[in-house]
Amino acid sequence: MITDYIAYYQHLERRLAQLGQEAPGPMSGFARLHKKAVEAGALDAKTKELMALAIGIAVHCDGCIAYHTHDAVAVGATRAQLLDTIGVALLMGGGPASIYAAHALDAIEQFLPASA
Repeated sequence: MITDYIAYYQHLERRLAQLGQEAPGPMSGFARLHKKAVEAGALDAKTKELMALAIGIAVHCDGCIAYHTHDAVAVGATRAQLLDTIGVALLMGGGPASIYAAHALDAIEQFLPASA
């Protein structure tokens, strides 16, 4: 079964918004952390999103794959850059990460227009 990463991303957005309403303290803190961590600084936002994607693959997090593939594409990541990111994730995560690398490839193909 192939995960619909676009629908999964949309589902996560809704659920995280609900958590923000029901648990505003921790979620607002995390939202601020997320915003600050991925905004441009010494590294640009695209590099940071690619790093987050590699970590998501290495730690076996499908939600992270959905979120950070979406966000990396949104800030201009190319297929080649996303595939290089998968390579780093494989280095850091080994064999188990290869399964999540396949999941990431599904996400890339769903979020990235075919012409990119």
